[in-house]
Amino acid sequence: MTTIDTFRSSLSAATPPADSTPAVQALWWLAHGDWERAHECVQSHEGEPDCDRVHAHLHRQEGDLNNAGWWYRRVGRSVPDQSLEDEWTALATELLARR
Repeated sequence: MTTIDTFRSSLSAATPPADSTPAVQALWWLAHGDWERAHECVQSHEGEPDCDRVHAHLHRQEGDLNNAGWWYRRVGRSVPDQSLEDEWTALATELLARR
């Protein structure tokens, strides 16, 4: 799976695609409305740049902007000014393109 359209289609399944990275799995769970499960995916891989970046997005989604800011700084980025949906799409597109 390498396109955002294919990834979005996978959201109708009960679980993320088996070959997904932890960061991609987290985005999948978030799209399913399971913030806790998404957080578990990235928290268990703390220190991996992709997971830390998605971790930042999750805390922004949660509304914990101080925590989100810390995670964005950890990966050398500033808090985005785009919508949460646009950031999710950009993250998913970028992570899927690397595969």
